Amino acid sequence: MFKGHPKGLLAAALSNMGERFGYYIMNAVLVLFLCSKFGLGEGTAGTIYSFFYAGIYLLSLVGGIIADRTQNYKGTIKTGLVIMASGYVLLSIPILATSGNIGWLLPLTCFALFLIAFGNGLFKGNLQAIVGQMYDNFEAEAAKKGPQALAEAKDKRDSGFQIFYVFINVGGLIAPFVAPLLREWWLETNGMVYNAQLPALCHEFINNAAGMSAQALENLNSMMAAAGGCISDMSSACQNYLQIFNEGIHYSFIASVAAMCISLVIFFISQKKFPTPAKKEAVKGVEYTAEEKAAMAKEIKQRMYALFAVLGIVIFFWFSFHQNGMSLSFFARDFVDSSAVAPEVWQAINPFFVIVLTPVIMALFAALARRGKEISTPKKIAIGMFIAACAYILLMVVAMVQGYPSGDEFRGLSDAVKMAMKSSPVVLIATYFFLTVAELFISPLGLSFVSKIAPRHLQGICQGLWLTATAIGNLFIALGVTMLNTFPQQWMCWAVFAGFCLISMGVMLGMVKWLERVAK
Repeated sequence: MFKGHPKGLLAAALSNMGERFGYYIMNAVLVLFLCSKFGLGEGTAGTIYSFFYAGIYLLSLVGGIIADRTQNYKGTIKTGLVIMASGYVLLSIPILATSGNIGWLLPLTCFALFLIAFGNGLFKGNLQAIVGQMYDNFEAEAAKKGPQALAEAKDKRDSGFQIFYVFINVGGLIAPFVAPLLREWWLETNGMVYNAQLPALCHEFINNAAGMSAQALENLNSMMAAAGGCISDMSSACQNYLQIFNEGIHYSFIASVAAMCISLVIFFISQKKFPTPAKKEAVKGVEYTAEEKAAMAKEIKQRMYALFAVLGIVIFFWFSFHQNGMSLSFFARDFVDSSAVAPEVWQAINPFFVIVLTPVIMALFAALARRGKEISTPKKIAIGMFIAACAYILLMVVAMVQGYPSGDEFRGLSDAVKMAMKSSPVVLIATYFFLTVAELFISPLGLSFVSKIAPRHLQGICQGLWLTATAIGNLFIALGVTMLNTFPQQWMCWAVFAGFCLISMGVMLGMVKWLERVAK
């Protein structure tokens, strides 16, 4: 897999895998954890999640600026890992949220999320920039051997970023199982059983027992009895269940701390394999004429225009794709028959498909290249947008056939009616399949595209800009929950996402020829 690629690629991939493993442990449960821990509504939890997720990518631009100005990419990356570990330590402290402490406990949790986001901003984009610098140096060495060797080296960049992306998802495949398993183990240790709907009912009873509907009280009593709680003292039973339920999740964040430490050790041991831009730039003393400088400035402008054009398109992809941690998580919890599987575990489907499908897609691209029918990176991104649209078209059709109402209306139904309406897990698996294929056409190849067109002295900033586009898309992902809960028919929600993806595909196809010229 790594044959013919720069020697530092494996080390960078392993370091990234460790960090992503810790991150995905937390990310798999975050929005549901905020609801179960603090009793937040889905809209409020979704807003916090959106700002956190956006912050991760927005702060990557800050991290890129810091690294580019100091030319100390390695030091910036190591600092980011330490800061992230600090955030996970704060999240791992198991304190029961009450009316008396929520005023400081919720802000503390948000501060922990800020530390994780800021540390990620220092780490993520700059590690991607280092990978891009590896291939810059790799191609420069190949150029000394002749045009044929250079062409072969350039062909390695896209596949290199795809390999790098696979390792991200190896961590992402295992991580979603950690928090649910620890939570359920802790519940069983205390003589209780997991129920995804019970925390919300517990919070409702604690905060406003008198205002609960008869149906909600009936559901609470039946669920609490099945979960092992003492229904004769429902107030104490609710507090006890919430405490034990969330303690298991808190303990899972300790695994995230360990993952950050492992990633730091791998990076520290392997850092000599990575390029050091500061040292390389220092030996360059080339003088350019005014005409050469003007030509270079014009080329840089064209490259930056192309970058921003692509960024404008991928905003809509990330807005749609990252519903996997938002509206799709709630869809899995409420509308999919997942009685044997915790809702968070469904997020492991995406990294599983990434690992399985990446070699297939790489082989497809290689076969097309051998036949002289190579697809350019901009065309691949456009195809990816169409495939993403297919995922939401599938959900739209299922919702229409099943007659799904809004999420708010659905939760007001009896347990028997809700169970009768639930879809097969196959629907969710197929949705994630389409989204994953779309991701493999867009995300790793987008990173490769950025590394191709970014000026050498702006690698960190340009990778940060790619992640900033992701952040902008993430700022709006909470709208997915709003649409899911409030649109009178659920299919309308999925139609919005399908429409965004199809429009983005059309715009991308309209710019393909120009982007291909710039990226040469």
